[in-house]
Amino acid sequence: MSENEYLAVVNAGAGSARAGAVDAVVRELGRAGAVELRRTRSLADLATALLSADGRRVVLLGGDGSLHAALQLLWNAGATREVGPLGVVPLGTGNDLARSLRLPLDPVAAARVVTRGRPRGLELLVDSRDRITVNTVHAGIGASATAKAQRLKKVLKAGAYPVGAAWAGVSAGRGFRLQVRVDGRVVSPGGRPVLMVGIGIGGTIGGGTPLVPGADPHDGVADVVVSESTGPLARLGFAAGLRSGVHVSRQDVTTATGTVVEITAVSGTFRLNSDGEVTDHQEHERFEMHTDVYEVLCP
Repeated sequence: MSENEYLAVVNAGAGSARAGAVDAVVRELGRAGAVELRRTRSLADLATALLSADGRRVVLLGGDGSLHAALQLLWNAGATREVGPLGVVPLGTGNDLARSLRLPLDPVAAARVVTRGRPRGLELLVDSRDRITVNTVHAGIGASATAKAQRLKKVLKAGAYPVGAAWAGVSAGRGFRLQVRVDGRVVSPGGRPVLMVGIGIGGTIGGGTPLVPGADPHDGVADVVVSESTGPLARLGFAAGLRSGVHVSRQDVTTATGTVVEITAVSGTFRLNSDGEVTDHQEHERFEMHTDVYEVLCP
């Protein structure tokens, strides 16, 4: 692994708004060594770039979704360690894992961490279908809101998520009948409906909202938050507390930590939002924590 040769990888569809930041990052990396910028247009392009670094330091320019896509491909190829410590330059809208890793949100400052930082081992959540989560996965109203927003995005653009959230809030009715087990212990039996279930490696979603405020991406356990705040006033109280992370002290919120988390629909189905990607409807899922799977260069 050459510490002063870099392969910088960015989604070609990132848009002109990020072009200046990408150029600035390449210039900063170039102060430390040779740099190749690879613009990928598909998952196949991304896989080729990741698996053909030839000993160079791989630097991912993007948000949680970009990191998720890269790690999923590396996990599928059994190469999460072979690629070496990853450099991460946050260029997404949320950059939530970067926040948990204390990475600078300024692209040039983050590029300096790539050239001067130290590698730290990180965890992955892996479900029964071999889908990975690098930051958070949640079921319930948040996943429903994202799914509905994606359906509205072409029409409403920036207004899609608020409308999707309102639609999900109405259609969710009295909540979701979900049983939650952590390391075999029932933390939510499913007798009462839940608003959402969050499982975190990193603590925040949506650009800094502390859904799972106790989560530490280096501690070897998943942090779980189950909210039964399903009534109209309870939902408002939960939402207000969520902004600062005090929602976990509510009487209708349960927290737990463990290495295996299972969610089962007592009735109906649920969808999952993993790092912003929404699954199809399902009735059961099992998540297992895998520790020290890959490395990221951190301050």
